[in-house]
Amino acid sequence: MDSHSVSFAFVVDTFLLLLIGIGPKIALVPFLQATAGMDDATKRSVSKKMLTTAGLVAVLLLAVGELLTRLLHFSPGALSVAGGIVLFIIAVTMVLGSGDKSDELTEARDPMLLAVFPLAVPYLLNPVGIVALVTLSAESSTWALFAVVLGVLVFVLLVDFVVFRWANRVSEHLDESRMLVTEKVFGFLLAAIGVQLVLDGLFVAGVIHLTGH
Repeated sequence: MDSHSVSFAFVVDTFLLLLIGIGPKIALVPFLQATAGMDDATKRSVSKKMLTTAGLVAVLLLAVGELLTRLLHFSPGALSVAGGIVLFIIAVTMVLGSGDKSDELTEARDPMLLAVFPLAVPYLLNPVGIVALVTLSAESSTWALFAVVLGVLVFVLLVDFVVFRWANRVSEHLDESRMLVTEKVFGFLLAAIGVQLVLDGLFVAGVIHLTGH
């Protein structure tokens, strides 16, 4: 991604990247399973806490991502490899898990703590989002670029708000088997994204050479 100039392609690429990294798809099924036995008011509180936490962390990463890379002395390549490994683990859990996570997620857990972990991070704000936000922070060379990225992030968070508000209203009528199938398929695709993140990180670090880069 060319993060040195504002263009339509840059905006679209950033939107798609953040839609994967902090969009609703990975978090939706775990959210529905974790809140299945809760009343409507608690569901709304959990979704609000989840969205607020993920949004604040995302904005913070975008604001101080470059500073973090300097203070902690890690390279974009190392960040990409780490993010890819964690995402791959999450994806494998999605693909191979039984799908019955509601008891595992909610047992002896405060709903508000559940909203923060694992729903806000790493399900809603997942490793792809963390890598993308820190990288965009480090590579946004002008205030105009930073403003565009921030605007795209806000738009994606609005999409999240609409989706989870809708999910709260219709959760009792959603077909759990279809949701489970889509989770498995999307988990497999996320595993591929995790592998690609690792390869990109190794390429950036100069360890391997990738054709097409």
